[in-house]
Amino acid sequence: MNKPLRRIAIFCGLLVLALLIRDNWIQYVQADSLKTDSKNRRVAIERYGTPRGDIIVDGKAITGSAATKGTDYKYKRTWKNGEMWAPVTGYSSQIIGASQLESLEDGILTGNDDRLFFRNTLDMVTGKKKEGGSVVTTLNAAAQKAAFEGLGDKKGAVAAIDPQTGAILALASTPSYDPSTFAGISSKDSKTFQKLDKDSDKPMLNRALRETYPPGSTFKVVTAAAALENDAVTDIDAKTDSPDPYQLPDTKTNLTNEHGVCKNATIRYALEQSCNTVFAKLSNTVGNEKMREQSEKFGFNESELDIPVRAAESVYPEDNRPQNAMAGIGQASNRATPLQMAMVASAVANDGELMKPYMVDQLRASNLDVIESHDSEPLSQAVSPETAQKLQEMMETVVKTGTGTNAQIDGVTVGGKTGTAQHGVDNKEKPYAWFISYAKLSDGSSPVAVAVVVEDGSANRGDISGGGLAAPIAKSVMQAVINSKK
Repeated sequence: MNKPLRRIAIFCGLLVLALLIRDNWIQYVQADSLKTDSKNRRVAIERYGTPRGDIIVDGKAITGSAATKGTDYKYKRTWKNGEMWAPVTGYSSQIIGASQLESLEDGILTGNDDRLFFRNTLDMVTGKKKEGGSVVTTLNAAAQKAAFEGLGDKKGAVAAIDPQTGAILALASTPSYDPSTFAGISSKDSKTFQKLDKDSDKPMLNRALRETYPPGSTFKVVTAAAALENDAVTDIDAKTDSPDPYQLPDTKTNLTNEHGVCKNATIRYALEQSCNTVFAKLSNTVGNEKMREQSEKFGFNESELDIPVRAAESVYPEDNRPQNAMAGIGQASNRATPLQMAMVASAVANDGELMKPYMVDQLRASNLDVIESHDSEPLSQAVSPETAQKLQEMMETVVKTGTGTNAQIDGVTVGGKTGTAQHGVDNKEKPYAWFISYAKLSDGSSPVAVAVVVEDGSANRGDISGGGLAAPIAKSVMQAVINSKK
């Protein structure tokens, strides 16, 4: 072979070798990434080629699938009472993608999860069509309905937890949206999503998990816990050294109270009547470092709280003395999600032990085999049992004779705390109405703890209060849980 031909042969051989290497690289090294690439339309065709598995509440599916026409996406997602359940499920849209449980548990719901390999292989051998698995939630349908209907046309959110396990019983957010309205791939679906996404009321925002608010006077429960745990107070019925008005440390600014005779009030009375002066002074006495430590035991400043949807971080800030005093009454830079404040009430009700919140109880294959189960686990010992008992006494006084009487339930012991949180420049915006609570049955068990926040822009400013707007909603949620236990 002459030299030019030999060079051509070597060059061609190198091209063939490069092609073989590239082909094997694509088939074996890049196979998984290409298979799951969002730009690979075959992935979406396969995802919507079979009915999607369901999300389950109280043993019943709150989702479904419907056959489509005129598209190679054979099935699209449907929801029952979509607006009520959207804060739990999220959406699954052929044109937009998925969110929340629909996204996080997509592998189970589509049947593509690696843990379903054996099941899928067996179905392939027997000729059975692949089916998606199911996601069994911890939600209580009656509690969710009570929360959603209680909020009604008001803007706000509700989170309810089982204090003994951490199981989330309700997670409502309003205004809401129906995921079914943009589950398809049509231009109408796209326009509906764009309209919702641009809505100034943010109906697609899960306020229970992803919005943080100044917690207002509901945070005084945490300040009371810090004072008791750090011996700033030992007797809840002993008078405190608390002036009225209270001059914030290092300033000439006086803090006053909305109601009550708060000068030198006991901490029990101060919580009952929500005395700002007493708790601001206690926060200053405890100090910013200890206040932060106590807040963190309740879950504040935790950036990775997954239930499995990730909750926004609630923040008790590192701050100066006057700001720390204000943070101690739930103002300044203190921010909390409704879930976080439900966790505070939950820990108090559970004798100081805070259980990690969770929303998925089981993952199941299409034949109902359990793939994964959730085991309850403690998140922290927020306060000692002795402190928890004192906090319970104080919160129960709030509901018996204080600002939270609208949460009373016949035959049930209820502990609670109201809050009216100021916000906006110079507090010009209408305040947020808060209420946190727990219910205790005659056997001493506590099946539910609740947090409610209402952003009621339609109410008169003077009519906005935690006891007036939020407490009745919390009561209805607690009552729904209690009735479901009977």
